[in-house]
Amino acid sequence: MEIFSYLALFLLIRRILKSFQFSPLRAKWAPQFTTALWLTVGLYVLAVCCLNDALQALMAGAVLLGAITFADREPDFSSFSSNIKAHYPLAGAELVTGLTAIIVPRFFGKYDNYFNFVILAAAVWIFARWATTKKQRQEFDLITQQNMVLDKMVAQRTAELTKQKDELQGTLELLQTTQQQLIQSEKLASLGELTAGIAHEIQNPLNFVNNFSEVSIELVDEMDEELAKGDTQEAMAIAADIRQNLEKIIHHGKRADGIVKGMLQHSRASSNTKELTDINKLADEYLRLAYHGLRAKDKSFNAEMITCFDENLPMVNVVPQDIGRVLLNLFTNAFYAVHQKQKTVGAEFKPTIKVTTTAKKGLVEIIVRDNGDGIPESIKDKIMQPFFTTKPTGEGTGLGLSMSYDIIVKGHSGNIEVLSKENEYTEFIVSLPV
Repeated sequence: MEIFSYLALFLLIRRILKSFQFSPLRAKWAPQFTTALWLTVGLYVLAVCCLNDALQALMAGAVLLGAITFADREPDFSSFSSNIKAHYPLAGAELVTGLTAIIVPRFFGKYDNYFNFVILAAAVWIFARWATTKKQRQEFDLITQQNMVLDKMVAQRTAELTKQKDELQGTLELLQTTQQQLIQSEKLASLGELTAGIAHEIQNPLNFVNNFSEVSIELVDEMDEELAKGDTQEAMAIAADIRQNLEKIIHHGKRADGIVKGMLQHSRASSNTKELTDINKLADEYLRLAYHGLRAKDKSFNAEMITCFDENLPMVNVVPQDIGRVLLNLFTNAFYAVHQKQKTVGAEFKPTIKVTTTAKKGLVEIIVRDNGDGIPESIKDKIMQPFFTTKPTGEGTGLGLSMSYDIIVKGHSGNIEVLSKENEYTEFIVSLPV
């Protein structure tokens, strides 16, 4: 049975040498392995020809044990450690068989079949181990190939996702640029509404200035005539009238100056500098400007404006031009809503806008209510979204309320609430912290 030891050793050397086919270790070990193969064959032939069965078994066990002990200690063969160790039972069985046959030949002769069975079982264990290892290696190679395929697929998918990411990034940048342009357009649109209102508002004080100036010129001529007559008392009375006219000119001139400054403040880019602001005054001014802005487009439009301003309203620390934009947008939308309802209902409908200011619990509230068609419940949650609008194409960008929401909530830590009943009213409640 000693042939199993030599055969196992021969196959072990062959397998290790074959595994080194594409490894740098082949150049190092190929000469030694070739010599070992021939030496294994030679030792087997020598043992068969010159030794009895007991010495053959002892020699086979010693040769196999020496070879696998050397291989097990060599770092270059560490990957074959489990297969090399599988040979120890066969080497031990051969040595025990040979020693038993020499030391107690009678006992061995009685139970030699058992010894042969153990050697055969050890040999079968080796080949079973090799078969298992081969199957595991095939499975490992299959898994490796699958991993390579998966890695390739992942790399391709990663490249596709990277390309899509770059495309989406470019699209996002384009959308951001477009959004900024639309926001600027919305600001310019609100500026147009404001300018139309300002043109009407500034005309009144200018008319007063012109009228009082003309009257004052006539009074100066009369005063010259009275002075020429020597009637100083009448001249002084005329001078008093001229003074009153000049005071009225100054009053209306300051009114025009305030309107122009308000326009400039609204039209310039926000500096984000907050200052204490009279909300009542701001709301009153923008309410009239929004009204006259719509009347500039349609002279037939008229609406009742009701203001309920809290006289004890505290000053609020805000960016005036930003809050002005919000108020102008809310007022313009309110006037637009009642104007559209008037077109539908007819002359019996009375457009009404009510603006209320009040202070409570550390907040200042501005309530803008109109008696227009209201907002359907299905879209109430959408009206603050960018680009959402109920106006026909060309009449709105859908950015007005979105910008207002950002200014109040994000810029001033406030809140905008919408209450509405379809076909009856819409009410916007703007809350600003004091």
